[in-house]
Amino acid sequence: MTGAAGPVPAEIADGLPVAERLWAMAAIGIAMTMAVLDSTLVNVALPVLARDLGVSPSAAIFVTNGYQLAVTASLLPLSSLGDILGYRRVYILGLALFTGASLACALAGSLEVLIAARIVQGLGAAGIMSVNIALVRFIYPSRLIGRGVGNVALVVAVASAAGPTVAGAILSVAHWPWLFLVNVPLGVAALAVAARTLPVTPRSGGRFDALSAVLNAVFFGLLITGVDGLGDPQAQARALLLLAGAAAAGGAFVWYQVKLPAPLLPVDLLRIPAFALSMASSVCAFSAQMMAYVALPFYFHDVLQRSSSEIGLLLTPWPIAIAVIAPIAGRLSDRIAPGRLGGIGLVGLSLGLALLASLPATPGTLAVALPLTLCGLGFGLFQSPNNRVIITSAPRERSGGASGMQATARLLGQSLGAAAVAVIFGRLHTSGTVAVLWLAAGLSLTGAVTSVLRR
Repeated sequence: MTGAAGPVPAEIADGLPVAERLWAMAAIGIAMTMAVLDSTLVNVALPVLARDLGVSPSAAIFVTNGYQLAVTASLLPLSSLGDILGYRRVYILGLALFTGASLACALAGSLEVLIAARIVQGLGAAGIMSVNIALVRFIYPSRLIGRGVGNVALVVAVASAAGPTVAGAILSVAHWPWLFLVNVPLGVAALAVAARTLPVTPRSGGRFDALSAVLNAVFFGLLITGVDGLGDPQAQARALLLLAGAAAAGGAFVWYQVKLPAPLLPVDLLRIPAFALSMASSVCAFSAQMMAYVALPFYFHDVLQRSSSEIGLLLTPWPIAIAVIAPIAGRLSDRIAPGRLGGIGLVGLSLGLALLASLPATPGTLAVALPLTLCGLGFGLFQSPNNRVIITSAPRERSGGASGMQATARLLGQSLGAAAVAVIFGRLHTSGTVAVLWLAAGLSLTGAVTSVLRR
């Protein structure tokens, strides 16, 4: 809330008044849209970018990988900073860093400068993603948290679906730096609104643990790099060494965290059954979704002989269905057991994936669109209630840790799902699409079981 002297601490009230709530959610919506869009926008421009900078396509991929690694490695440290310094400060700092780095990306004249700017941009995006759900807990009254979480899920779904389309539209009329320049006025506007309306949240007053942050970065860096390398038969030996290093670093990380009263890796929250089961459900669901997202375009192109534009249209029902059902699911989760809703949603996702795996040799457009719509409805029905359980099962003063774990589970699931497709395609080529879809359906059912076990 705001007053004559600025924002009023959120702990004195249960959420913000309606008008300020809308403005605060507008700031969060703009920032999340930019952060999610930038994880996909650049992929479309990589061929043009590589040509203009005079580098190989394999080198240009680091523009994307650097961003993803920076986001994944810094989510938990920044969520811990949110608990210590307040979520509003971390969010605004992340948004400012993201906006400034976007300008640096647009002005970059070499690949090295662009990669460095993208890493900084990833740190800013992590500042946004790490505490956004924690802020929702203080923006909305407790009885409406599900609605707030559903609204965030809607933003993420729409931004994810719009990424390739937005990139194509920008590149059709402008040069690739404009993919980054569009963030600058949006970021400035979001900063102005955020500074005025985001609530001042409680601070733990603890100290930031630098050793935990280093162990976290080493673990996730080795894990994500190793997982990405599994799909290349020539790099599998190196990938396995990286994964062995990740296992060792992860063991040391967890061993150190168990001894801390307020750990950066929230092992204390993982002792809460509802929280731990929600994490498992999230990893399963996002892995299943990413497996389908990666595999289906190859199936549509190689088997069904569809063009690139037709592939984009065929995939559209999934994100549209998420955008439709996510806010509805969020509202329902304020009245119906979220574990039950999430379980029903993941059963629907599993059924949709099974139907896709069982398509005839020459299916019609409607035969493809209906299972995709079911997948989107199922995933959307799961996502909002699951996020609600994650944030509300944690103590209020540990909302940052819960928010960081929610984002980490999403990125980890997506990385594992993409790696699974790469491994299967490496052995079976694109004929392995059916195997990928059946595996994704099984993962979704596993997530449904862990979801309904929650109380």
